[in-house]
Amino acid sequence: MIRGLRGAITITQDEPQQVWQETAKLVQAIAEANQIVAEQITSVIISTTPDITSAFPARAVREMEGWQFVPVMCMHEMNVAGALPLCIRVLIHAEVAVGQQEVQHIYLNDAIKLRPDLVNR
Repeated sequence: MIRGLRGAITITQDEPQQVWQETAKLVQAIAEANQIVAEQITSVIISTTPDITSAFPARAVREMEGWQFVPVMCMHEMNVAGALPLCIRVLIHAEVAVGQQEVQHIYLNDAIKLRPDLVNR
């Protein structure tokens, strides 16, 4: 079954190394929590808040060992007043053998504010 695995992380400043490092950290955490490998992944969609413009976060995923053939796409989130700033969101479509309620969604740094209901369940 193909399921959506979600997550988000915030950065402290819009700087390429931080964008790539924190994106990789988030994607690795999602993969580990859900016990998936690149071969199980159909695609990855990454969005950033409009205040992140220094680098494409997809680069971090493409450079992860074994992930170079995973289709990855970046885009900006809607620019909504009061939204959490400097936030990178990830949606991984992957083949997993668990029910929808068993999927582990990962929220790190200030992004835990986005879905406190899913943190530490």
